Amino acid sequence: MSTWQPLDCHAHSTCSDGALAPDDVIAAASNHGVRGTISDHVSRDVRFAVKSLQAFDEYTTLIAHLPYRSAEFCSHDPLWTELTTEQLSRLTHRIGSLHAVPMDDGTLVRMFQRDLPAGLTRDAYMARHLLAVETLADTMPIEIFAHPTLVPYQLRGLPAEELWREEDEVRLIEALKRNGICFELSNRYRAHRRLVQRAVDHGVRISLGSDGHVPEQIGNVAWPLEVARSLGLSDDALYDPLLHGTRRD
Repeated sequence: MSTWQPLDCHAHSTCSDGALAPDDVIAAASNHGVRGTISDHVSRDVRFAVKSLQAFDEYTTLIAHLPYRSAEFCSHDPLWTELTTEQLSRLTHRIGSLHAVPMDDGTLVRMFQRDLPAGLTRDAYMARHLLAVETLADTMPIEIFAHPTLVPYQLRGLPAEELWREEDEVRLIEALKRNGICFELSNRYRAHRRLVQRAVDHGVRISLGSDGHVPEQIGNVAWPLEVARSLGLSDDALYDPLLHGTRRD
C-alpha cells in the first residue's frame, strides 16, 4: 500500500497573515493527510509579512526544524533582491507571486484593488500583466509561480477562457518552462483547465498549494490533486523539493 502523501507547498502562518503558528500549520495539514509547508510573505508591501533582512533571519531560524520551509516573494517588491544566496538557501523552495503589475507610468495595479484605473482596458491591462509574468519568471530565484491566474477583482468575473487568450497562455507557460519554474495548482485561486493542460503538455512541473491562511484551508489540496490526476500526472511527478531539487542545484 502506498504511503505517499500530497505536499501542500504554499500555506501561511502567524509569521505573516496566517491564523496558526508554524507548527500548528503543519499539524493542520497533517489532519488532511497532507505534508505541510510554511511559506509566509516576505515583502515590505504586504501588511502582515516578514519585512526586513533581520526579520527574515528570525523567520528562517523559527522554521529551521521543519522539513519544508518556504517564503512567498512579491515580484514588484525588491526585498527578495536584497537576500543573500546563503539566506535563500535556508529555504527548501521559494515562491514568486504577482500581487501588483507595473504600468507604463510607473504606477501599480494591484490584485486586490476593486477597480482598474480609469481608461485602462482589459486588453491593455492583460498586455502589462503578461509582461510582468515574463519578468517575474526571468528574474526571480523561485521554484513555484503561485496562483498563476490571479488578476484584479474587476476581471475575476469574466470567463477565464475569454480573459486569457490562447497566445497569452502560451507566453505564460513558455516563461515558466524556460526558467524551470513550477505551475502552482492553487486551491484558493483555481486555474482553468485549458491552461493547466497547456502547462502539462509543455512539460512544466505542477505543484500543489492550498494558499491556506486558516485551519480549514491549510492542507486542502483535494481539488488540485484531483485535477493533476485527471490530466494523467502520477503522484510522484508533482513537485517535491526534496525529490526534484531547486533551481540552485
